[in-house]
Amino acid sequence: MSIFVDDETRVVVQGITGGEGKFHTSEMITYGTNVVAGAVPGRGGDEINGVPVYNTVDAAVRTEDANAAVVFVPPRFASDAIFEALDADLELVVAITEGIPTQDMTKVHQRLSEVDTRLIGPNCPGIITPGQTKLGILPGNIFEPGSVGLVSRSGTLTYQVVSNLTDRDIGQTTAIGIGGDPIVGTSFIDTLDAFESDPHTEAVVMCGEIGGEDEEQAAAFITEQMDTPVAGFIAGRTAPPGKRMGHAGAIVSGSGTGTAESKINALTDADVPVGNTPDEVAEYIESFL
Repeated sequence: MSIFVDDETRVVVQGITGGEGKFHTSEMITYGTNVVAGAVPGRGGDEINGVPVYNTVDAAVRTEDANAAVVFVPPRFASDAIFEALDADLELVVAITEGIPTQDMTKVHQRLSEVDTRLIGPNCPGIITPGQTKLGILPGNIFEPGSVGLVSRSGTLTYQVVSNLTDRDIGQTTAIGIGGDPIVGTSFIDTLDAFESDPHTEAVVMCGEIGGEDEEQAAAFITEQMDTPVAGFIAGRTAPPGKRMGHAGAIVSGSGTGTAESKINALTDADVPVGNTPDEVAEYIESFL
């Protein structure tokens, strides 16, 4: 099985006529993703990679029966694109765009509380159910179908851990990059809860990083709500306080919260082994199966 996406997911690509949108649409189609439409204002009637383009997401949804969107729209306009997708009552929106202003995402976050649509991202690589579909920029060739779920704040770390899992012949149910910005649509807890409810997910990898308290909150959830074993990894162990390290959310304030140590301690207290390297994480997962 899978969570959030499968081979029945019908995708509209917002920003399909741009360089990134065009390239990754081709990659998604090659992987097997059911890309049914693009949406770009003023480009209705065009065709990109054999995919019909509509002026609005609503028109694409009504005509092509899409139920998910991937956003490849520049930061300045990305929140408007997300709002348009939310107004179209899609089941899922995956926002790849990096650099969306936090003020814009605050408004999006408020709107999310009023709709049933799930947002993944922004500033994320997307989501993949190996062998079925991928929405985003993940390199499909390193993934294999299997029984391990993965959720990560870091795209690059996702690829590294998955590569280590696949090298050990450990496949994945679904892998999700939730994004590293301070405000994202889907949290660790949201994803862990979904994996816990999936009967085919036998173990989970959670890759976190310094900044914020999401990992500590996830550790509490694991203790209270999960029977599925989880292995963890925390990036940024050597980051100096107050310095941004890569992601907008990866900042340690110096107050003792959000540090690698506090996250590792919280996960360890939740009986989640935390690997020192991605391959060590894969080794822990192998021991669970």
